[in-house]
Amino acid sequence: MSNEALRFPIGRYAIPEEISAQQIAAWVDDIAALPADMQRLAASLSEEQLALPYRPEGWTARQVIHHVPDSHLNAFLRFKLALTEEAPQVKPYAEAEWAKLPDVALTPIGVSLALLDALHQRWVILMRAMSPADWQRTYIHAGYGRTYRLDAVAGLYAWHGRHHLAHLGLIAGL
Repeated sequence: MSNEALRFPIGRYAIPEEISAQQIAAWVDDIAALPADMQRLAASLSEEQLALPYRPEGWTARQVIHHVPDSHLNAFLRFKLALTEEAPQVKPYAEAEWAKLPDVALTPIGVSLALLDALHQRWVILMRAMSPADWQRTYIHAGYGRTYRLDAVAGLYAWHGRHHLAHLGLIAGL
């Protein structure tokens, strides 16, 4: 398998030109399902597999499991900012550096899996209550200097969850 295929086993995310209410609902369903899917896959990994990277110079399974709630917590906060402020500017975070912090090595994965579950419960409740106009709200990502609409961001994070499930699946041999 090529390095690109290992990095992006489900392909790269591309923002659709048109996003329907049905597409948004499907993405929200994917986000709702992620904690249970990740819990199931993580439970199949041994301690040795948790220490394995999904590709050469890639993150270990443990780092991936801790990264997903870190990333999705940032997304949840960006949603709340966009829903309460006019096109707020959001700060990037150094995800690769976060993955090297001591809490990633020292925290049992169950803690991050529980965080992901609780976070997604809140996030899904929020998203399912959003109006069509809410989905058009935006934020500006300071790191990319780009404006993001919440409907496209929902697609990005639905993809992000499936993307990292695929990484864990590579380690699990699925």
